[in-house]
Amino acid sequence: MGGIVGPEDGERVSRGPRDHRILAELPELEVVELRFGPDFEGVEPHSHEDHVDSFYVLAGEAEFVLADETVRLGPGSYVAAPVGAVHGFRNVGGGELRMLNVHAPNVGFADRLRKA
Repeated sequence: MGGIVGPEDGERVSRGPRDHRILAELPELEVVELRFGPDFEGVEPHSHEDHVDSFYVLAGEAEFVLADETVRLGPGSYVAAPVGAVHGFRNVGGGELRMLNVHAPNVGFADRLRKA
């Protein structure tokens, strides 16, 4: 999947009461719009040895861990975790957290979402 994706397009993958939306699946990258409710406990700090993992906050507030830094960020903020960097996040805004998640290159995250 690549090319042009409109505001209601993309493949929706149900995750409880919310849907994530797969926007691009190319060999070079994959892009997923992630949606988390206020009850989302977060993604524990971890690292990837095969890709850059990055996040652009669309709505809500997230607390990001990147290496030895912890920051609280809102809409318009961007975090890029280089290969091997420890990173994680959680929803701290009390409402819905929406982010674009970009993996470069594509490492099959969209496929894992489909199977979960």
